[in-house]
Amino acid sequence: MSDRQQSEIFRLPIDAARCKALEIIKQAPQAGYIVIVENWRPLPDGQIEFTMRNLRTAD
Repeated sequence: MSDRQQSEIFRLPIDAARCKALEIIKQAPQAGYIVIVENWRPLPDGQIEFTMRNLRTAD
């Protein structure tokens, strides 16, 4: 599976963005992968855009 298929972009208010990122990070990891927040940026409308990505670990 390519990295593009393993990432997801979210646009949420700041508190919801924090909760969503923590929720995803705390989920049981898939074997051989680690979840990271790749980008985190404020948008002009006050929301936060961030990308969650699953990266392969060096097993």
